[in-house]
Amino acid sequence: MSDPSSVRLGIVGLGNIANIHCDALEASGLEETLVAGVDIDPDARAAFADTYGVDVYEDHEEMFAEIDAVLVTTPNRFHEEYVVDALAAGLDVLVEKPLAHTLESATRIAEAAEDAEGFCMVGFHKRFAEPVEVLDGYRRRGELGDVNHVEADYIRRRGIPARGSWFTQKSVSGGGSLIDIGVHALDLSLYLSGYPEVTEVSGVTRANFGTDDDYSYVKMWGEDQGASGFDVDDSVSALVRCADGTTISLEVAWASNRPNSQQYYVRGDEAGAGLDLASGELTLYESSSQGGDHHRTTEIETRDGGAHVAETTRFVEAVAEGQAPERNTVEEALTVQKVIDGIYRSSEAGEAVRIE
Repeated sequence: MSDPSSVRLGIVGLGNIANIHCDALEASGLEETLVAGVDIDPDARAAFADTYGVDVYEDHEEMFAEIDAVLVTTPNRFHEEYVVDALAAGLDVLVEKPLAHTLESATRIAEAAEDAEGFCMVGFHKRFAEPVEVLDGYRRRGELGDVNHVEADYIRRRGIPARGSWFTQKSVSGGGSLIDIGVHALDLSLYLSGYPEVTEVSGVTRANFGTDDDYSYVKMWGEDQGASGFDVDDSVSALVRCADGTTISLEVAWASNRPNSQQYYVRGDEAGAGLDLASGELTLYESSSQGGDHHRTTEIETRDGGAHVAETTRFVEAVAEGQAPERNTVEEALTVQKVIDGIYRSSEAGEAVRIE
């Protein structure tokens, strides 16, 4: 198989994230690759079949027999079951972030992927944003020198998703703001540092807003079901140390009394960069003595490409090529999961912890 349009693609978990991937397939001209979907909810199956005109199943193994590859977009707790079964069936897999709800579950997925005929790609779609692609190109060419520190913010003034749903229940999600949006900030920071080995983390997690019956907000993704059962973090501060001396400072929040931010500063010994993922702005910072000491600040304009579109397209192309993509690997996702686990352990212990 070499033609991406000939891939037979199925989706497990037919909620909002599945719709985002379906829209991405349509935007990339690959909508015909979608042939099936699975969900335990009959209403979700009926709505999906009506919207996309594909076969729907209650039994995922029945669907797996009819497809070449699968997107897993279920709540975090159920990633392991579907990913492991898909790999055992010889399918290629794109699983949404995080890899799993716990480090133990993520490790089992990684072990299954090692021995599988197919490959597993993990949905850190923000890597595919055009400004990120450009910045990483500069880094790979050595124009930043050695990256030694990344400051990463993923902060919402008010943005707890569907309070009271599985997003805010640790038994299903594995955590709150850190495991939901902090995974993107962690992955991107490590990616723009060349994915160095992480050795130690120190972090503090908080739940200052989600547990409040009088939580005030303007917009909420999903329906607010109240504070009952909210047992996860809504903000996190952390410092990550790497074996090569690279450090990452992380600020993550579903809710905070400050403006929204998706700002990254990447500091190298030759140049630095500021990246605003919310606006798409990318700026390079350099200093030189050529002709006299001076600073040079360069604003870079990029195309406004869709990150989900690029990610989904790359996955389908890799399936058609029969070759695992070199990016968004299970190994990288497992590293992120180890850091997340370390931050939660550090917050509970009140001290820095080692990452094995």
